[in-house]
Amino acid sequence: MQDTIDELETAVATTGRLVAGVGSDQWTAPTLCDGWDVTTLVNHVVGGMRLYTAELTGTDAGGEHEDDWLGDDPVAAYRDAAARVLAAWRFPGAEQRMIELSFGTVPAPMAAVVELTEVVVHGLDVAVATGQEDLVDEEQAERLLATMRSMGVDAFRAPGIFGPEQPVPVDAPAHRRLLAFLGRPVAAAVATTG
Repeated sequence: MQDTIDELETAVATTGRLVAGVGSDQWTAPTLCDGWDVTTLVNHVVGGMRLYTAELTGTDAGGEHEDDWLGDDPVAAYRDAAARVLAAWRFPGAEQRMIELSFGTVPAPMAAVVELTEVVVHGLDVAVATGQEDLVDEEQAERLLATMRSMGVDAFRAPGIFGPEQPVPVDAPAHRRLLAFLGRPVAAAVATTG
């Protein structure tokens, strides 16, 4: 699980840079997640980190996943949640915990892979929506794509999780191939700049 947590730390930093790079006029931009704008998506990520922290530390998260976790400063909210969840994952004994997720209770090592996927993929969603694709970590996207392919995600291809694999050119960057594999319509995506 330590390798996954190291990957998560890298992903949290990369996604943090993308969140910090969202322009003031881009928070309402649509994303590849149907019906979600950038604010909703970042709020979902922050809420998820808060819930993971609570599960790992045996505390109350203080709200539900889709409550408002961002307040008036989404970037600060992301940074705070990120620091807390990384500390929680590194807490002694975290790897022994059972974590309650929306689809059931799973061992911490599996939950860590789920959170890694959430942070990487939603970071990529932000990058595409806000014209920051040049800042993504292509190597990490390639590694996660290989992991997802080897694990098989067909059981998770359901509304609210992953959609059917979407078409994308074979020579597309790794981040676009990963997004397409997980059901994002990246071939039709046009980034919003600003």
